[in-house]
Amino acid sequence: MLNGARHVVVLLCGLVALTSASLFFSSSSSKTKEAPTAKNDDQWSHYHNQEQLEQLLLDINAKCPDVSTLYKIGESVEGRSLVVIQFSTTPGEHVASKPEVKLVGNMHGNEPVGRELLLRLASQLCDGVKDNNKEIMQLLNSTSIHILPTMNPDGFEQALATEETSRQWLTGRSNANGVDLNRDFPDLDGVFYELEQLQVPKYDHLLSLFDDNQDRQPETMAVGQWILSLPFVLSANFHEGDLVANYPFDSNTVGDDTLQQYSASPDDGTFKWLAQTYANNHAHMAKNDHPPCDGTSQNAFSRQGGITNGAKWYSVSGGMQDFNYLATNAMEITLELSCEKMPAGSALPQYWKDNEKAIFEYIWKTHSGVKGTIVDATDGEPITGAVVWVRNATEETPIKHPVTSWVMGDYYRVLPKGQYQLFVAAPGYEPQTRNVTVENKVRDSALTMDFALRPLQAVAEEEQLAEMIEELGEQQPQEPAAPQAQKE
Repeated sequence: MLNGARHVVVLLCGLVALTSASLFFSSSSSKTKEAPTAKNDDQWSHYHNQEQLEQLLLDINAKCPDVSTLYKIGESVEGRSLVVIQFSTTPGEHVASKPEVKLVGNMHGNEPVGRELLLRLASQLCDGVKDNNKEIMQLLNSTSIHILPTMNPDGFEQALATEETSRQWLTGRSNANGVDLNRDFPDLDGVFYELEQLQVPKYDHLLSLFDDNQDRQPETMAVGQWILSLPFVLSANFHEGDLVANYPFDSNTVGDDTLQQYSASPDDGTFKWLAQTYANNHAHMAKNDHPPCDGTSQNAFSRQGGITNGAKWYSVSGGMQDFNYLATNAMEITLELSCEKMPAGSALPQYWKDNEKAIFEYIWKTHSGVKGTIVDATDGEPITGAVVWVRNATEETPIKHPVTSWVMGDYYRVLPKGQYQLFVAAPGYEPQTRNVTVENKVRDSALTMDFALRPLQAVAEEEQLAEMIEELGEQQPQEPAAPQAQKE
């Protein structure tokens, strides 16, 4: 039986759980040092290679073991560990009603600003706990944050080993096999567009319909399995090459990567709102205080509020952003943080100052919209795979992207404020509908709306019993009329 919001599941999920972090760090020293603090810019004015990255994560975990845990999701082509550090007041566990957020850096090896910002974020979260920072404690009490600083450590090491004057635009971009990891995920956009053309009403969790027999890179496989392993609600992927928040769809409807065509997802309005949240809280992204990175008026993104639809900018097939949206419940945007790729390490403290507020405000958005648990009304057991549809009160039809409940019966639906109707259905159960008003006034919790669905068998039995009672009532023998008095 579900024991309320504190019911927990240990995060094994097919990942390598760590009881001793040094077991998988092939290049790290086992000696624990004091983690550098986020307050000291001198510690953050250079790029951390793989050995330094691993040691830094070990140090942060050792400094804050009560709110952090380390786990490995796989290895790169050259055998470097893909390491995640998780922050939560319940590390290593999923708690129903406590949403999971993930942040991914360094997908392209020569775009390591995100890698360094995420390392510094991890350090800042730990420092905040040690300093009893109210906001950070509130965040970790209500949120589980997973940080993957580098998805492409091999490409990064190649870029780092190349003299700055010799680095080309693509040096280290791909993995060690020369594959662009942001073109290596299953192209679920194509599946979505084909279903839409055929008018097949299937809009979500499309991976089961995809098959191209293509061998995937180990980094793609590791991250893909990680994405599928937990009920992630919100995600961000950090890149360089421009200054803009990019949102789905990334691929256009015709599969032509040379065509610039706006491709709206069913959650186009919500994605714009999420991207705008980051851009507005960035020091420059949404401000017209800098020229376009490529010098063209077409890509003067600051004049567009610092955001862009991915396919309208340029089309990407097999990207991670759209894979998240079409394979899972997670909503991901792509953040371009710098016109320059791999800027000088001395500039990293300024990049942190430019992005710090935006990162935290974006994470807080995971508590927007509606969340709750879906259980069996007869025994309180969680219902896995229940479908939650949402209809905006201003629209006639539901948003064509439902979310599904996880193994603990919990569901999460990020939404801007507004009037909505929720429709919940599960095989073998009577569906339910609720009208809700989303205000997003509570920073650390979405509107809670729980559902207890009645099994159809129980409903049928109740209806049958009611019919029997009604029939019996109709068949009740009439009481004999009182005898009339005889005349004397």
